[in-house]
Amino acid sequence: MNWTQVLELVLPPILGGAIGYFTNDIAINMLFRPYQPIYIGKRRLPFTPGLIPRNQSRLAQRVSDTIMSSLLTPAELQNLTRRLLQVERVQAALLWLLNVAREQIKTETEQRTAKILAGILHDLFGRSLPRLLKVLAKKEDFLEEQFNHIFDDVLLEFQLTDEQADQLADWLLQSILPPDVLRLGLVDFLTDRNIAIIDEGFRERSSGTYWVVANLFGLRNTLTRLRTFCLDEKEETNSRLAELIDSLSIRERLQELLLNLSLQNLPVSTVRQLRKTMGDSIRNYIQSEGIDLLKKLSDSLDFEGISKLILNRLRNSSAVTSSLELVSYELALILDRYLERDLEEIVAKIIPILAIDQVIIDRVNSTPPQELEAAIQGIVKSELQAIVNLGGVLGVVVGSIQTIVFLLRS
Repeated sequence: MNWTQVLELVLPPILGGAIGYFTNDIAINMLFRPYQPIYIGKRRLPFTPGLIPRNQSRLAQRVSDTIMSSLLTPAELQNLTRRLLQVERVQAALLWLLNVAREQIKTETEQRTAKILAGILHDLFGRSLPRLLKVLAKKEDFLEEQFNHIFDDVLLEFQLTDEQADQLADWLLQSILPPDVLRLGLVDFLTDRNIAIIDEGFRERSSGTYWVVANLFGLRNTLTRLRTFCLDEKEETNSRLAELIDSLSIRERLQELLLNLSLQNLPVSTVRQLRKTMGDSIRNYIQSEGIDLLKKLSDSLDFEGISKLILNRLRNSSAVTSSLELVSYELALILDRYLERDLEEIVAKIIPILAIDQVIIDRVNSTPPQELEAAIQGIVKSELQAIVNLGGVLGVVVGSIQTIVFLLRS
C-alpha cells in the first residue's frame, strides 16, 4: 500500500471531522456575528449582520410574549403580590416609613413643616371653627348638655381649700378692700343727703333711751365729723380702719366664709335656676359674640410658635414612638383587607400601567449584540460547544463510512 492509498483511507475521516466541527462553529458564530451589516459598494453581503442582531426586535417580541404568557400571568402576579404584601412585610415597611417621617422633622425642615402646620391651625381656628360654630349656634339646645355636664361635675362640686381661701382672703383685703378704699367709700357714702336720711330715720324709729339720745344729740354732727376726719386725716383714718379690720378678725371671717362657699349649700331650686341662667347667658354670648371672639383669638395666637412646640413634642414624645408600631399594624391590616377584596381588579389595572411587556421589548432591543451574545453564551455555552463537537464527530463518522465504502470497492 502506497502513500496515495493511505491518504485515500485517512483523509476522509479527518476532513469530515474538520468540516463538521468548523461548520457548526461558524454557524453558531453566525447567529451573533457580524454585529453590523457589511456592505460592498451599495450591496449588503448576505448573512450580515448575524441572525440574532438582524432579528433582535422580533426576538424581543417573542421573549416578551413568552414571559407574559407563561411566567408573568395575572394569576402569578396576584400570587406574587400576595407574598410581597403580607401583613408582616407591610407593617415593617409602614413602620419604617413612619419612623423616617418622624426623624425627618429636624432643623432643616422644621421651618417649612411648622409653616404648613401653622396654616392648617390658622384655617381651622380662624375659618372652619367659626363657620361650624355659626351653624351649631342656631340650634336651641346649643351647648346645653355640655354646660350642664360641666356645671354638675365641676362648679357644683367646687370648693376652696384652706390655702386657696387664705390666699383669696388676703387678696380681697389687700387689693379689693384695703383701708384707703374703705375710707374713700365711707367718704362717698357720707354725703349730706345720706347723713340727713340716716339722722331722720334714727329719730323716727328709735324709742326709749335711744329716742332721748337721738332727739337731743342726733347723728348728723357725729357723721359729719366722721366724714371730715376721713378727709383731713387720711393716714390716721387708714390706720384706724386697719386696726378695726384686725380687731374684728375680718380676714378670718372672710376665710371662713370662702371655705363654706359652695353651691351645694344652696337650695336645689336655686341651683337649678342658677344653672339655667348661667347656661343661657353663656350660650347667648357665644351665639352673638363667639364668632368674632374666635377670629380675634386666632389673629392673636402665634400659630407658628405653637406648631413648633407641637412638632417638637411629637418628635420627642415617647407615646408617639410607642404607638407607631400599633398604627403601622392597623394600617397593614386595612391594606390587607382591601387587597384581599380587590386584588384581582388592582392587578388587572396595574399590568397595563406598568407595561411590563413593552419594558421587556425595550430592554432586549436596547441590549448591544455583544452583551446579548455574552448572555446567551453564558447560559448555553456547554450546549453550544456540544453542538460543535457533535458536528466534528458526525464528520468523522461520515468520513469513516466513505473510507469503508472505498475499501469494499477495492
